[in-house]
Amino acid sequence: MFTFIIRRVIVIVPLLILISIMSFVIIQLPPGSYVDVYVQNLREQGYVMDEAAIARIEARYGLDRPLPVQYFMWMRNMVFYGEMGRSFFYERPVTDVIAERLPVTIMISLLALALQFIVAVPIGIFSALRQYSISDYIATFFGFIGLALPNFLLALVLMYFIYVNFGYAVTGIVSPDYVGEPWGIAKFFNMLQNIWMPLVVIATAGTAGMIRILRGTLLDELKKQYVTTARAKGVPERKLTLKYPVRMAINPLVSTIGWMLPAIIGGEIVVSQVLNLPTLGPVLLNSVRTEDMYLAGAIVMFVSSLTVIGTLVSDILLAWIDPRIRFEKGVN
Repeated sequence: MFTFIIRRVIVIVPLLILISIMSFVIIQLPPGSYVDVYVQNLREQGYVMDEAAIARIEARYGLDRPLPVQYFMWMRNMVFYGEMGRSFFYERPVTDVIAERLPVTIMISLLALALQFIVAVPIGIFSALRQYSISDYIATFFGFIGLALPNFLLALVLMYFIYVNFGYAVTGIVSPDYVGEPWGIAKFFNMLQNIWMPLVVIATAGTAGMIRILRGTLLDELKKQYVTTARAKGVPERKLTLKYPVRMAINPLVSTIGWMLPAIIGGEIVVSQVLNLPTLGPVLLNSVRTEDMYLAGAIVMFVSSLTVIGTLVSDILLAWIDPRIRFEKGVN
C-alpha cells in the first residue's frame, strides 16, 4: 500500500504541471485582456486613454510579454515564492484574495459532501432492500426531483418560503450584524443558523444521484451467488447485508470522490451568487468576466487539482474498504 501511494504521488507531479498549463491556456482563450476591459469601461464613462497610457498599463501587469514568458514567470513565482501573481481587479496578491474565501469554500464543500453520504447511503440501502415498495417509489420520486431541480431555483424557493413564513432572510454565511465581526460563540451559532440552507441546496443533486447509484449497485450485489449461499447457511439478514453487499455496492460512491469535490465547488458558483456566500465561486465568475487571468487561472488550477487529489483519496479508500483490491508488488 505504501509503495502504491508513493507511486501515485509521483505521478501527480507531472499531472499538476499539465493542469497548470491547461489552466493558463484556458484563461487566455477569451479575446482581449484585462486592460482591454479596463479601457472599454473608461470609454463608456467618457474617458479615452491614449496608446502610450495603455502600453504603460500593459507593461505594469506584464501583459506586453509573450504568453510562454508570462506562464513561466507565473510558475516561477508560484513554485519558488508561493505567489500566484497579482489580481488586476482587486489590486491585491492572488494568494490573499483566495485565502480570504478558501476556508469557507472548503468548509461548505466538505460538509456538503459529508451530508450527501449521510443521507444517500441509508436511503439507498433502504430503497434497494424494499424494491418496488411504496417507500422505494417515494425515494425514487424525490431522487428524480433532486436531479431535475436546478440548485439556484431550489435556493430561491427556500429563501422565499422562509422569509414569507418566518420573516427571516437567509443570505450569507452569517447575518449582516455579524459581518466583519471577530469569531465568537454568538457568531458561530449564527453561522449554524444560516449555513444549513447552502448545504441542503448544494448537496441535493449529489444526494439524489448517489441514492440512485447505490440502489442500482446494491440490487446487483443482492442477486449474486455469494449472497444466496450466505443466506442458505443461516447468516442473519442484517449482518449479511451490511457486511458483504453494502461494502461492495459502496465502491462506486467512493470512486466518485475524485470528481465530486470539484463538482461541489463548481456547482456552488450560482448558488453562492443567489445566497451571497463568501466563497470562491463568485470570485471566479467575476475574474472570468473581467479577464483577471492570474486570479482566474489560480482558481481553475485549484479546482482541477482537487480532481487529482480526490482520485488519489478514492484509490486509497477503495483499497481499504474492498478486500478484493490488493496492491501487491507487480500487481496494479
